[in-house]
Amino acid sequence: MKIMVALTGVVLCAGFMGLTGCGKSRENVTIAGSTAFQPFAEKLADQYMSTHPGVMITVQGGGSSMGIQSALSGAAEIGMADLVELPPEAASLKSLIVARDGIAVVVNPANKVSSLTYDQVRDVFSGKIKNWKDVGGSDYAIAVISREAGSGTRSSFEKILGGIKLAEDALVQDSNGTIRETVANDQNAIGYVSHGLINEKIKAVSVDGIECMEATIMKGEYRLVRPVFLMAKEGASPACQAFLEYVMSNEAQELLHQSGLIRAK
Repeated sequence: MKIMVALTGVVLCAGFMGLTGCGKSRENVTIAGSTAFQPFAEKLADQYMSTHPGVMITVQGGGSSMGIQSALSGAAEIGMADLVELPPEAASLKSLIVARDGIAVVVNPANKVSSLTYDQVRDVFSGKIKNWKDVGGSDYAIAVISREAGSGTRSSFEKILGGIKLAEDALVQDSNGTIRETVANDQNAIGYVSHGLINEKIKAVSVDGIECMEATIMKGEYRLVRPVFLMAKEGASPACQAFLEYVMSNEAQELLHQSGLIRAK
C-alpha cells in the first residue's frame, strides 16, 4: 500500500512538472486599466504565457484612472493608462511608454460626412453643432457618443481639443468597443475610438484633411494622438519586471504594430 501511494505521488508530480514544476505554483501578474489598450494587452499576455508556462497573467479593464489607482494600491501589479500625460499621483510609479495610439473620430459608414475640421469636432462633441446638415451631412440630429469620466481616451481627446465640455445629451459608454458598436448601429452617431480598433463596421473621418493612420501619426500630422503607459511600483516582482521587459522587446512591439498600434520605439 505504501509503495503504491509513493508511486502515485511520483506519477502525479511528473505529470505536472511540464506545467509548473512539482511543488511549485504559477506566478501571478495582474494588469488593470485602459480599456482601449486592454485587447492589445491580452494579446501580449497570451503570447508571453505561451512561452512562459510558469506565469499566469490576468488582464482587466476599468479605465486609465483605475489603472493608476490599482498600481498605487497594489490591487494590480501593472497599471495601464492611455493619457497625453500622467497625473501627479502617478509620479511614484515606474512608467514605460509601450506604444502610441491615434484617437479616430468615427461615424457610421452610411453617413456621407467623411471630413471635419478640428473646430467642427470640438463643436459637435460640446453640443454647439447639433445637426449633420451643419457639417455637410443630411438633416438629422447628431448622436454624440463618448467615454465615461476617468477614461484615458476621453481625457486625451478633450485635452487635445482644448478642454471641451461634453454635450449634456451625449450617450456615455464604458469602453472603446461599446462606442464602436453603438456607432456601427446608429447612422447618425459620432464617437471616437482607438486607431487600432477601427474596422469595417465604422468609418474614420479625416480631421483638417488628415486621416488617422500610421503614416500621419508618425509624421506628427494627425494631432489626436496619445501614448500608452504601463506602470508598476518600484521593486515589482521578478515576474512583473520580466513581462514589462518583454513588452519592450522587438517581438512584442511588432505584435502591437501588427495589431494596429504604433511602436514605442
